[in-house]
Amino acid sequence: MIVGFLGLGRMGAPMATNLLAQVGRLLVHDISPDAVAALVAKGATAAGSAAALGETCDVVFTSLPTPAIVREAVLGAGGIASIRHPRIVCDLSTSGPQLAAELATALPDVACLDAPVSGGIAGAEKATISIMVGGPLAAFDEVRPMLEAMGKPTHMGDAPGAGQTMKLVNNLLGAVAIGVTAEGMAFGIKQGLDPERMIQVLNQSTGINSATRDKWPKSVLPRTFDFGFAAALSLKDTKLLLDEAKAAGVPLPLGQIVADYLERTLEREGPQADFTAIAKVVEEAAGLDPERET
Repeated sequence: MIVGFLGLGRMGAPMATNLLAQVGRLLVHDISPDAVAALVAKGATAAGSAAALGETCDVVFTSLPTPAIVREAVLGAGGIASIRHPRIVCDLSTSGPQLAAELATALPDVACLDAPVSGGIAGAEKATISIMVGGPLAAFDEVRPMLEAMGKPTHMGDAPGAGQTMKLVNNLLGAVAIGVTAEGMAFGIKQGLDPERMIQVLNQSTGINSATRDKWPKSVLPRTFDFGFAAALSLKDTKLLLDEAKAAGVPLPLGQIVADYLERTLEREGPQADFTAIAKVVEEAAGLDPERET
């Protein structure tokens, strides 16, 4: 079996590296020649194009930043499906349920799996990421050993988009955790509490969440704001969630608050801002100095 991987960014590169140990031959492609060269140095083969992946490979994985890029990479001119269809296309991107359904409809002879991931760059490197998979169970069973080489896969259902829906739910909870933690911490600091002791107490109390456990100790308390996930991508994911929820008739007021925080973060910090910089926006609104060192 020949396997392909398209998209060797901050998440894709470590996932493809872990996949190398599982498959006999891995073809890779990315718009960055340096990213391709780095994987070739580890034993992969350069495909040369997305179309070549589709023409040559039985299974193609994609890890790309936006739904529009995924659509073009799979269905567009020169895309994965432009010459010959692989048997299985597995999208590891956060690209939304609607696109998953669109791909499944456009490629009736291809088993399309939507398999977004959670766990960050460190999780991708350690192969501990959660992988939420939607699509045909038979195809999932076939690629499961490959997914297990990259992380911890769970089949969420046969319907296209089941994995994407689960990822959007996860994203909502994770993003809200950052926003509410920023608010609680700003209040406590304004009242004179020590932020490190606050996090210590929260992490042994009922207020513990993914933000208090990981993001504050690693990126907010040391004031580096470099956890490793761009605010722009977080905003993209949150807007995708809000659009899907609106179409489903589900109001998400907390999700809208988080989207507003992320937009203000990008306005304040610029397009390269990390999503943990939400804390700066909340602190500034509370009358604290967001540029302080501790």
